[in-house]
Amino acid sequence: MANGILKKLPEDLVFLILLTFPVKSLLRLKCISKAWSILIQSTTFINRHINRKTNTKAEFILFKRSIKDEEEEFINILSFFSGHDDVLNPLFPDIDVSYMTSKCDCSFNPLIGPCDGLIALTDTIITIVLNPATRNFRVLPPSPFGCPKGYHRSVEGVGFGFDTISNYYKVVRISEVYCEEADGYPGPKDSKIDVCDLSTDSWRELDHVQLPSIYWVPCAGMLYKEMVHWFATTDTSMVILCFDMSTEMFHDMKMPDTCSRITHELYYGLVVLCESFTLIGYSNPISSIDPVEDKMHIWVMMEYGVSESWIMKYTIRPLSIESPLAVWKNHILLLQSRSGLLISYDLNSGEAKELNLHGFPDTLSVKVYKECLTSIPKGSEYSTKVQKF
Repeated sequence: MANGILKKLPEDLVFLILLTFPVKSLLRLKCISKAWSILIQSTTFINRHINRKTNTKAEFILFKRSIKDEEEEFINILSFFSGHDDVLNPLFPDIDVSYMTSKCDCSFNPLIGPCDGLIALTDTIITIVLNPATRNFRVLPPSPFGCPKGYHRSVEGVGFGFDTISNYYKVVRISEVYCEEADGYPGPKDSKIDVCDLSTDSWRELDHVQLPSIYWVPCAGMLYKEMVHWFATTDTSMVILCFDMSTEMFHDMKMPDTCSRITHELYYGLVVLCESFTLIGYSNPISSIDPVEDKMHIWVMMEYGVSESWIMKYTIRPLSIESPLAVWKNHILLLQSRSGLLISYDLNSGEAKELNLHGFPDTLSVKVYKECLTSIPKGSEYSTKVQKF
């Protein structure tokens, strides 16, 4: 009966109808017929589904946090949410991913992306690429690059994105290599950049690259217009360091004039607000800034890449936060409090809420994503296999 009806529908019409379905429904519809299965898994359909027009109701949230167990080890938890009336609703049971990440340290364990619906979870060694919609994941091989005896290698920034020239996904890591002097302080530092090609799972180092010092904060490593962005310090100012995922070239982007001064009183974060590149300035959690002066400032770059186009969009009352995390539905800031609570702030109403989700302080990470059918690259024949959560 169903097959008879399907055969009567023009292929173009079937294609357009299927584009309107969410990922969960499409995964079920693959079972209806071989023709539909081939269509739904085709590159053309997946790309059209990624780029289809949606609204903020189609946004989902991946939430990562760490908690301490009785043995004082860290347990890393992933939670999956949909949103309705600005309330987070669980999509699946929480996932414990501690077996894939470090249990000893949670200070650098961020989510990065999304890129075409794929998100990466990383620490200083392991990187996991996952599709929250299909619940597929794969563990990438660790970078083989270490450092000579007597030296230390510290990962300061990680990025994940797509190379539109070579047509494959990449992970990029920026590390600082330094020797430890007799007085216990780091000696001269040298930047090292590792790039992993997910189509072959091969790591390589970029040669002869001199970079400013990465200034790590929780809300950085953001992918926007095929560029990954971090904060960095030069001899005289703070800048946004940009990495082109296709050309593998770095360049600096100026921050607003009032934000470029190097100071320990202010921190910054990067988000996307109403599809625009956005900078958030907030007080260092341990600063002694006067409460009267304690404000959060939100700057929007009206024309990406043009430093003169920064405008201050919002000035927000003090919220006593550890850091911003993401923007949801174009008007809700998701932030982590200094005690490890996930809180929301409505830019329209000025209302702040505690969302009853918490973790060890400074371990929260949030990614807002749109459901996609994107397949996780399988790598080479020797790579780890794609698995299901």
